[in-house]
Amino acid sequence: MEKEFAKVMSERTDEELIRIVTVERERYNATAIEAADAEVEKRNIDKSEFEKIKEQATVKIEQKQKVDSNVVSSGIRFLHYIIDLIIFYLLILVIFIILGLFITPTSDNYIGGLLTFITIFGAFLTYYAVMEIKFQKTVGKFITKTKVVRIDGNKATTSEIIIRTICRLIPFDGISYLFVKNGFHDYLSKTKVIKGNPK
Repeated sequence: MEKEFAKVMSERTDEELIRIVTVERERYNATAIEAADAEVEKRNIDKSEFEKIKEQATVKIEQKQKVDSNVVSSGIRFLHYIIDLIIFYLLILVIFIILGLFITPTSDNYIGGLLTFITIFGAFLTYYAVMEIKFQKTVGKFITKTKVVRIDGNKATTSEIIIRTICRLIPFDGISYLFVKNGFHDYLSKTKVIKGNPK
């Protein structure tokens, strides 16, 4: 067992080792800590780096705790889902009304079906992705004064929001947060929904 811990710790970076033997010490068992301490000694890591890395790690831990304490409840998430579903259907309705003014109905079911799919998918991407990239929130989140952030509390990147949006297409995603702390689209995009003005 000790050899296994020694091998694992030998694969850690200097920064990871310092975090383990300082701010994250209570998360590891005694054997793992001994292996980390031994690896620090073996590498002769400069002790002056300890305080700097310890301080950075402490700030990150505090930030994560702040974010976690402001994650919204499943009830609020369900309210988002209902509001955004209504808004999305209204958006689709308006788009089809506008398109109906310029496009005459076709008897070709394939082309009609393709246009319908493109319209609905385009509206879906526009509503969720553009709103969350630009404002960090959809209409439902505006109403409840909440927003989307990365798990560390920073603003989510465009790619994370796009992943989040595409993951919404997973069956039952819309109600997944009723069964797990974060829904599928949160978990897979490494994002969270928190109160708009966290404490």
